[in-house]
Amino acid sequence: MHVHHLLEKNSVANVLISQLRNVSIQTDRMRFRRNIERLGEIMAYELSQSLNYTSKEIRTPLGTAVVPEIDEELVICSILRAGLPLHTGLLNIFDGADNSFISAYRHHPNDDEEFEILVEYLASPSLENKTLILADPMLATGRSFANVLKALENMGTPKIIHLVSVIGAREGIEYLQDIFPKNSHLWIAAIDEELDERGYIVPGLGDAGDLCFGPKEQH
Repeated sequence: MHVHHLLEKNSVANVLISQLRNVSIQTDRMRFRRNIERLGEIMAYELSQSLNYTSKEIRTPLGTAVVPEIDEELVICSILRAGLPLHTGLLNIFDGADNSFISAYRHHPNDDEEFEILVEYLASPSLENKTLILADPMLATGRSFANVLKALENMGTPKIIHLVSVIGAREGIEYLQDIFPKNSHLWIAAIDEELDERGYIVPGLGDAGDLCFGPKEQH
């Protein structure tokens, strides 16, 4: 898997990540969601440079022009619920893409720190020979992405897979290297070095789903 780390170079993405992490700013849910959406737009632009294009002739008011257009069938799949603002940002750029939605959440069967990832909902078009973009803002252990990949198997085999995350832990990224095809790509804004005992990213930013949409009861 090819890893594209946006914050290796200074850009406006640094500012958005700073605001997402900042406890005095992230309490504004609308701003938090919008910043994730804006990062989705930035990462969609970066990702777009790796896609295949075909030159087409179009008419203008004064003549004709030859322009390159994306020559791939895109499907954006977000992992509910935290993936929704990121999905919106990607869809703002890839506005002609098909869409897929899947649930994946941490289930704590013994009400302790141990958890398993459960997938309970899937709505998706065929993925056969498509370009699949999987969106989840937080890449912690990597198990959500891995379980979603397993759940999507019956929808067909994508031509290529792009994973898009805002913040990830190095341990989770290394775990996915052995799960996803070698020609897959991970587009990620920030990479943090560790997970805590609960499997959350440190320093991370907290629970992205709760910060976007409000707290939930634990399962």
